[in-house]
Amino acid sequence: MIGSGHKIRRISLWHVPLTSHEAYYMADGKTCDTVESVVIAVETDTGLIGWGEVCPIPHYLPAYARGVGAVLTELAPVLIGADPIGPEALMSKADAYLQDHRYAKSALDIALWDLTGQVANLPVYALVGGRRAEDMPLYHSITCVAPDEMARIAKEALETGITQFQVKLGASGDWTTDVERLTKVRETVGAGPLVYGDWNCGATSLDATRVGRAVAHLDVMLEQPCATIADCARVRAATGLPMKLDENAHDTASLIEGYERGCMDAVALKLSKFGGLSATRRARDMCLYLGAKMCIEDTWGSDITTAALLHLAASTDPARVLNTCDLSSYVSPRLAPSAPTRAQGRIAPPEGPGLGINVDAQALGAAELIVE
Repeated sequence: MIGSGHKIRRISLWHVPLTSHEAYYMADGKTCDTVESVVIAVETDTGLIGWGEVCPIPHYLPAYARGVGAVLTELAPVLIGADPIGPEALMSKADAYLQDHRYAKSALDIALWDLTGQVANLPVYALVGGRRAEDMPLYHSITCVAPDEMARIAKEALETGITQFQVKLGASGDWTTDVERLTKVRETVGAGPLVYGDWNCGATSLDATRVGRAVAHLDVMLEQPCATIADCARVRAATGLPMKLDENAHDTASLIEGYERGCMDAVALKLSKFGGLSATRRARDMCLYLGAKMCIEDTWGSDITTAALLHLAASTDPARVLNTCDLSSYVSPRLAPSAPTRAQGRIAPPEGPGLGINVDAQALGAAELIVE
């Protein structure tokens, strides 16, 4: 008989409010204060449980936390009774049954990898490329507030060992203040650390170019200033500054376009943008070919999402990993309190089979949705 001998019996879902330790401001009025994360547990008929998580930021990307349950319910005929081991086979069936909705499928795919690792008695990183690094560098994201306060946050993070700083821009709508933000953070952390300014698609090419030219004498990078790859490429060409793509990088076609337009020196590979570990691993492998350095992360979330992205980052050539992210350090509550945390600006993946974390199921309470 072909198959692993495991079948999906039930999928449970919870909505968990994650509160940022400090309000997190971005361009165009986007904020992270309290954001709803979606946690799912995929249970097999053999008693195994795989955990997944996705946390869409409101108004950020085409994703909606309350849509995850509807997608899982719609996919029930494909999922319940299916073999969960070897996620790409089942995810392919899910994609054929219901197109896109990749943000919801991301949580499902993560849970399937967790189950696969448990059955194989291997950590996920061993299944998606093998461990290439003991630990990975982190960046610290600095909320877009007054320039002096951003410099203070950068100084505190630097003292903990962080050497990469993402400076949020555009929240005040004043390009000259963005120049001050970048300048003060760059001066505060000194020569050597990586500093990059991120508009989250919230700038016009004119304003982003003015900022870029005003700080061109500094060692800085720009991140996703505009809403299209074409406009980002114009800013890259006009300023001569290296550029990182984020929101626009979400599938094979967008990665190729960013490469061909010459504005993808670095790229954020976020699990929920691509649809989980399976799709993001394929994107990772393409970026190895295209030459872009990678930030392997996700939009937002806690310990489950963080564990998943750390496994992928640890299995990637360290020379091509720009950084990764410990999302769980920015929010509370912790979903798996014993999960890895940052140390001296770096973080290691969890050990143990599957995701290697112990989710506090009792703290989640009763499931809000059960699909069976």
